[in-house]
Amino acid sequence: MEVKSGEAERDATGAAVILRILRVSLHVGFAVLLLVALVRLLSGGINGPAWLHVGLALCLAGVYLAGTVLEKRHSARPVRFNPGPLSAWWLGAVCLLWLLLIWGSPDFVWLAFPLFFLQLHVLRRGPALAAVAASTVLVVAALWFHNGGPAGSPLQLPIVLGPLFGAAFAVVTGLAYRALYFEAENQRLAAEELRRTRAELARSQHDAGTLAERTRLAREIHDTLAQGFSSIVLMGRSAEQALEAGDTAMARDRLRTVQDTAAANLAEARNFVRGLQSPDLEQSSLVDSLRRLCTQTETEAGARGAALRCRLEVEGTPAELPNPYRTTLLRAAQSSLANVWTHANAGTAVVTLSYLGSEVAMDIFDDGAGFDPSAVPERTDGSGYGLASLRDRVAALAGTLDVESAPGEGTVVAIRLPLEGEPSPAAPAGAPAKGEQ
Repeated sequence: MEVKSGEAERDATGAAVILRILRVSLHVGFAVLLLVALVRLLSGGINGPAWLHVGLALCLAGVYLAGTVLEKRHSARPVRFNPGPLSAWWLGAVCLLWLLLIWGSPDFVWLAFPLFFLQLHVLRRGPALAAVAASTVLVVAALWFHNGGPAGSPLQLPIVLGPLFGAAFAVVTGLAYRALYFEAENQRLAAEELRRTRAELARSQHDAGTLAERTRLAREIHDTLAQGFSSIVLMGRSAEQALEAGDTAMARDRLRTVQDTAAANLAEARNFVRGLQSPDLEQSSLVDSLRRLCTQTETEAGARGAALRCRLEVEGTPAELPNPYRTTLLRAAQSSLANVWTHANAGTAVVTLSYLGSEVAMDIFDDGAGFDPSAVPERTDGSGYGLASLRDRVAALAGTLDVESAPGEGTVVAIRLPLEGEPSPAAPAGAPAKGEQ
């Protein structure tokens, strides 16, 4: 049978089980002693005083049952009415009815023992001990009174020792019960705090995962779709200007570039959904993808009227790289070259891909206007995200990113990615790498 998590954690401690058994035993003992007293009272015949005692006994049973039921419901569902503030008044009503009963019949004297435990549980320690002492004196007085009192035999030792030892046993047991109760309550509070901590940790982990996924999507969108849309807008304007100038050949060429860029963006969007690598890397090697990127960069710069020359240089023996490395290097080149033809006003851009055995490096150089890397402003229009995105990508692969630039002196973006083990030789430039079609 399934158990709710809150109940399972409360019931997991032996203290809670012991307390439940003691409470049930206390209530059952009170009911049994009250029933025995009623049976003994009724066995002597029913007369006027007997009916009064029966009524008082039924009132005592009703008051006692009402208090225990309210306490049980509140412990099961704390949102219910809390009887705690009224517990002392309830105990006072129970004790008053009991006093009336023992004054009329000695059969109800033995109810004092479960009442001792109630007094120790409901009242604070000082008032509880005083109440137990007073109840013990009243029990001794009632027994002496019903055995003849001052007019009969003198006070006998058993009449004193019985209630006295009973009260002492109740005090020791009640104090142990009280300590056990507080221990169980502390464990319950600790379990609730643990549940809250777990819930807060789960929420924080969920929020962290959501933020990480948003950051990843922001990087992908900035480095692919946003750059592609920017190129489409630029080429569309260039085609419009060519049509106005009557140069249909250039307009056709620009529209073809728009179609190719839109198709590439569509493929990128579909790969976002599938969580795959860049479509460029699925169709060809990293070197070929970078070479096409350089050609596309020259075309987009030409659409703006800039005479930019962009070339790729490969140093070392090309090696097969893991997909995350290839994607990071391609995205870095896309983002950096987009900044070159958009902002740098450069005449030359060089992408250098170096295979160095234990690491792979890529440098993107341009001879443009340059900038101060320490004073890059934050923009509210969603742009200006490329450098931060690139740093996140490189850091995820334990690599390093350095940006060297100054106003009027061009820019160099240098990336170093450490490789695990020796990379395997790649296929010749222009041929698909292993695992690529």
